[in-house]
Amino acid sequence: MTERTSSVEDGTGTPVEDGTTAPVEERPATPPAPEVSAEPEVPAPVVGPEAQAALPPAPEVRAAVVDAEAVPAVVAPELPAAGAGAEVPPAPVRKDRRVLRAVLRWTAAAVVFAAVGTSAAYGITRMDRTDVPGLATESDGRWDYPTITRPPLPSGSPRPLADANKTGTHYADLRRLVLPAPKGARVDTALRGKDGWLATKTFLAEYATRDDRETVGQQLTDNGLRHIAARGWTTPDGTHTRIYLLQFDSAVVADEVNSPGLTSYNMPNYAVRGAERTMADDRFPDRAAVDDVVRHAYDEIKPYGAEQVRQAYLSAGDTLALIVQSRKGAARAVPFQQTVVLQSQLLG
Repeated sequence: MTERTSSVEDGTGTPVEDGTTAPVEERPATPPAPEVSAEPEVPAPVVGPEAQAALPPAPEVRAAVVDAEAVPAVVAPELPAAGAGAEVPPAPVRKDRRVLRAVLRWTAAAVVFAAVGTSAAYGITRMDRTDVPGLATESDGRWDYPTITRPPLPSGSPRPLADANKTGTHYADLRRLVLPAPKGARVDTALRGKDGWLATKTFLAEYATRDDRETVGQQLTDNGLRHIAARGWTTPDGTHTRIYLLQFDSAVVADEVNSPGLTSYNMPNYAVRGAERTMADDRFPDRAAVDDVVRHAYDEIKPYGAEQVRQAYLSAGDTLALIVQSRKGAARAVPFQQTVVLQSQLLG
C-alpha cells in the first residue's frame, strides 16, 4: 500500500490540497482482457460523479503496429448473409497441391505402362515365330523370292493344260513365265537376249562338248523350236542359277525332245559344263511334284570339280525347261529344290 495526497477541486476547477492522505490500492499494470460473450451487449449503468471517482482508472490500450508488407493479404471468401439462427458453413480446407501432383504423375505413369504392355502383347501375337527373339528357327537356306503370279492370258484363249487345251499350249507370254530372281541376287545380263528372246547358241553353250552342242542344236531345229526365254542370277552366297524355257508347237513335240532326246531315268544324255559325271537326284522329295509337269532332277557325283552342279529338266505342255545351279565347293539342295518347284508351278 502507498499513500498519496488527496486534492479536491474548487469551484474554478483548480485542485486544492487538503493536507490529508488516503490509502491507495496498488493495481496491476495490465488487467486481463475481458471475455467476449455471445450475449447481446448490455449498456453500462450511468454512474454519478461520486461513484466514478471511486472506480479504478481504465487500463491503457495500445494498438499493435503491424507491417503491412510482412503479412500476406488474406481474402476471405464471400459468404451469404446469415439470418437469425442460421449456421455458418465451415471454411473450405485447402488440399496439398504436392500430393495432388504426385497422384497425377503416378496415375499417368500407370496408364503409359499399361498401354505399352498391351501394345507389346498385341505385337507379339501378330508376329511370326521366326520374328520373335528366342523363338526364331534357323533358316533352312530357302531364298526370298518376290510374290509370284501367273501372267494373264490373251482374250478368248483356253486355260493352259486344261481339257479344252489338248495341245498343252502356253498362251501366255513365255518371257513372263520365267521365274524371277530372288531378293538380293545379281541378274545375269548375258541371258536377257534380244527383246527377252535368247539366241539358241547361247543356250547350247551350257553343254560341255562341241559334239554335244551340235547334236542338241540339231534336235531343236528338227523339232521346230519356236523361241527360248531365259533368266540368270547370282546370289550373295555365290550360287549361279540359269533357267531356260524352250517352246515348241505342241506338248507331244516337247515330250519327244525331253525324253528320249535330252534325258533318261538315271542320267542326262548330254553333260553340262562342269558336271561330266551325273546321276539322278534321289533325295529330291516326291511330295514336291507338280501336276502336269514331268521332272528329271540330277546331281553331280563326287568328287566335284571346281563347282558342284545341279540340274533339272521340266516338261510342261509345249514347253521344255532346263534349270542349272552351280556353286564353288557345294551347291545347296534346298534353294535348288525351291527354284525347281516354283518354276514348275509357273508352267503347270
